[in-house]
Amino acid sequence: MTHGGPQQSAGRHFWGVGTIASSGSTIVTARTGRFRRRIALAVIALVLLLVGGGVALAGGLGGDDDTASAETVTVPDAVLPDLGDATPVLASLDSAAPAPDPDALAAAVGPLLQAPGLGSGVSAEVVDVETGEVLLDLDGDSPAIPASTAKLLTAAAALTALDPAQTLATTVVAGSAPGEVVLVGGGDPTLSRTSPSQTYPGAPTVADLAAQVVAALPGTTVTRVVVDSSLFTGPLTAPGWGPADAPSSYAAPVTATAVDGARVSSRSQARSGQPGIDAGVALADALGAPGATVALGEAPAGAEQLAEVRSAPIARLVEQALSMSDNVLAEALARQVALSRDLPASFEGAAEGVVGALADAGIDTTGVTLSDGSGLSRLDQVPASVLAEIVAGAADGSLRGASALLSGLPVAGYDGTLFDRGDADTAPGVVRAKTGTLLGVHALSGTAITAEGRLLAFAVIADESGSEASAEAALDDVAAALAACGCG
Repeated sequence: MTHGGPQQSAGRHFWGVGTIASSGSTIVTARTGRFRRRIALAVIALVLLLVGGGVALAGGLGGDDDTASAETVTVPDAVLPDLGDATPVLASLDSAAPAPDPDALAAAVGPLLQAPGLGSGVSAEVVDVETGEVLLDLDGDSPAIPASTAKLLTAAAALTALDPAQTLATTVVAGSAPGEVVLVGGGDPTLSRTSPSQTYPGAPTVADLAAQVVAALPGTTVTRVVVDSSLFTGPLTAPGWGPADAPSSYAAPVTATAVDGARVSSRSQARSGQPGIDAGVALADALGAPGATVALGEAPAGAEQLAEVRSAPIARLVEQALSMSDNVLAEALARQVALSRDLPASFEGAAEGVVGALADAGIDTTGVTLSDGSGLSRLDQVPASVLAEIVAGAADGSLRGASALLSGLPVAGYDGTLFDRGDADTAPGVVRAKTGTLLGVHALSGTAITAEGRLLAFAVIADESGSEASAEAALDDVAAALAACGCG
């Protein structure tokens, strides 16, 4: 099964942090690396030293001898560790970097693609972003199960088919009877029970909606909350999803109304089996009416609008979906692409919309078959060449408006689903990529800067791979080789 959380690769350490600076829309927390561990140990030692001095001071001033004074206590001077010169967080490109030699790159990377952990179903492509030259092609045009790297397709489609500055509205309208209000979902699953959101920076809040409703209905006691999720149609789960996928810790039934990414609570990883009802309950609680009836339904035609809140921009939602590999958010974005193309906001319509939007943007979609927008479906088929083309297009600007795709890619050894895969001591600042994981499927696609300062776009899919640890270790080796390559 796939999941949105980080992928563990015990004992591996190779990359640094990314190639493109983030726009700041995701929460970034450094969590790995020997360099960081040394800093942490030094800080702990310093704290212990100071605490020890403080205890001695307290003993001198608060003992039985009332004549004791601070002058009789010796506190050792704190000595800060010598950390040396700071290493840049992000590597830079070299405008004079030589073009990579395909034979040299193949010699460095090719054998790693034969690693036992990747199994027999490996496909890969590496592209020189500056020239567009394909430097390595291993069955790159063969369709393969992409797992969560399919989110790159959804992200590119959303950024090119929609206005990256567009926001999604969630509204409350008057119901058909006194004391009834209707929560109308606009397809934004980031609506938050808390202020601010614990998961999605910049998300709208239920508290804001409730405050507007109270102001619009002074003195009214709300007794019933109807939840209208009619914007989305069709089945709540996609073909190719397993019976345990929704709800789970990484996915939920896809509805137009949800709170906290369809999580059961703002701080939980578990997703809900009834996202719409949860949203209605959250609104009732915020209105001070926890005993109100909550039910699914539709808003009356022409109902008076009482409140509205809007999501963060599409570009930020794309970044969050990629960085956290958020299946629920990715599915919501795919539905918005469908709506923009006058297609049903269903799994089928979203899949058609994403592929159509990519084709309109100039991406060769030959071999692409989608059943969802997140990559959770095992029926999805995407060639590695399409993933590499999308990343390269976002990097060279030919995929117009898609820069948020790059800034949303997890930074190796630093954040998102790559937070625990990398080490700041080895090739810092050169790789950021989207992960993909299903049972027997492991993939990685993103950018790497070579040792000579050349930017590469790459994609590797192993859809007949072995254990998660061995497959991820092999993918890590491939990425490390690209970063270390002196291939000019």
